[in-house]
Amino acid sequence: MDKIVNRPSSNPAVTIAAFLIIIAVVMYASSFITPILLALFITIVCAQPIRWLEKKRVPNGLAVLIVLLAIILILFGLGEVIGRSISQFSRDSEFYANRLNELSASLFSTLHGMGFDVSLEKLESSVNTSKLMSYSATFLSALGSLMSNMLLMLFVVIFMLLELNSFNTKVKAIINTSEGSVSYLNRIDVSIRQYLGLMTIMSFLTGLLIWLALVIIGVKYAILWALLAFLFNFIPNIGSIVASIPAILFALIQIGVGGALWTMGAFVFVNMLIGSIIQPQIMGKGLGLSTLVVFVSLIFWGFILGTVGMFLSVPLTMVVKIILEQKESTKWMAIMLGTEKEAQDIVDYNSSKLNNS
Repeated sequence: MDKIVNRPSSNPAVTIAAFLIIIAVVMYASSFITPILLALFITIVCAQPIRWLEKKRVPNGLAVLIVLLAIILILFGLGEVIGRSISQFSRDSEFYANRLNELSASLFSTLHGMGFDVSLEKLESSVNTSKLMSYSATFLSALGSLMSNMLLMLFVVIFMLLELNSFNTKVKAIINTSEGSVSYLNRIDVSIRQYLGLMTIMSFLTGLLIWLALVIIGVKYAILWALLAFLFNFIPNIGSIVASIPAILFALIQIGVGGALWTMGAFVFVNMLIGSIIQPQIMGKGLGLSTLVVFVSLIFWGFILGTVGMFLSVPLTMVVKIILEQKESTKWMAIMLGTEKEAQDIVDYNSSKLNNS
């Protein structure tokens, strides 16, 4: 007689408590987890060209070497660009601070002439333009520091790339021995690879067009503002807006109102072109996440992992959604994270099953 095993039902309170414990651990160890995660996603992006080279009959070791050399050249190139920009910006910061003072005086003189009771003395006491320029220089220095940390992560990426083929073999072995219970790992790999690969292309195109536009307008440090546009394009919803603010303000200080308006127009045009026309055509049906979830995940992962969490918010949420889909007890959470179309497809499928039975 077969034994009847009563499996304990999943307690929602226990599930929530487990999630909270995991979140607390990740926040506590964020300084260790963040660079590993970033290196992992860089490796996933680099895996695509390695596999392409291998299809062209390039040996694995040589393919990894070619991609690593490309990464090193890009990192050193970006480091050189940022270093020169920081040096030149530091030399010119006093000039731009004085220019900002002149613009402030002109603006409030105009407002005073229009009848607004605005005290320039109070403004100058509350807003220290030299501090504002100092904050800008500090921000640029932080970018330089980030690039130096990227060199440390490069070693992690190297070892991950060298283990790429063995990792694929291990995953296949796990799937075979587990009777397909972790077959969703392949789906996670494909989803992240496609998203990060396409977003890298879209971000590069965004940065290139922004650089061309700013060079034509005559805004200094155009390559730096284009680099910001490239990086912040990975942050959903607000990234492109945040990237445009320093460039527009700098154009206002350097060129004037006309230059700022042209710069704003360039950012709006490029982001409309990429985000509303080109990107939907290339990325197809989308991320499988609702717009609200994408925005909330930006805040959530930013709170847990900091700035890097904001950059990786979409792929991390995609991973969580795929994992939640694997169990009946958590499938409802995956549906909540998904789009309305996916939920409607499930409703239609269940209805058709009921009608056929």
